[in-house]
Amino acid sequence: MADDPQNNARLPLISMEDFLKVDIRLGTIIDVKVFEEAKKAAYQLWIDFGDPLGVKKSSAQVVQNYDLGELLGRRVAAVVNFEPKQIGKFMSEVLCLGFPDRNGNVVLLNVDRPALSGGRLY
Repeated sequence: MADDPQNNARLPLISMEDFLKVDIRLGTIIDVKVFEEAKKAAYQLWIDFGDPLGVKKSSAQVVQNYDLGELLGRRVAAVVNFEPKQIGKFMSEVLCLGFPDRNGNVVLLNVDRPALSGGRLY
């Protein structure tokens, strides 16, 4: 199935114009809570992207690989131009990016050098 993100088959080629439509930014997690109402175990994240985006919320199914304490202050990459998605009483505004580990659980994408909060991926 080509639209399954866990599918190992290559997806169709896209143009640079298509890629530039996806706004991926670097942010810092400033608050995190267990998402009690989620159907699958998840956290509620508040991520600061700096000016002009400010703080955005995300629901993230990362509880298998991350404790609350280690997420606070963590830098993450997220898609910031998806339409918001209502998940229970929580409005998720951005999608945090990650890769699957050997068990199919999310490992968050991170940067290994200082980079600007709110900086756009290029």
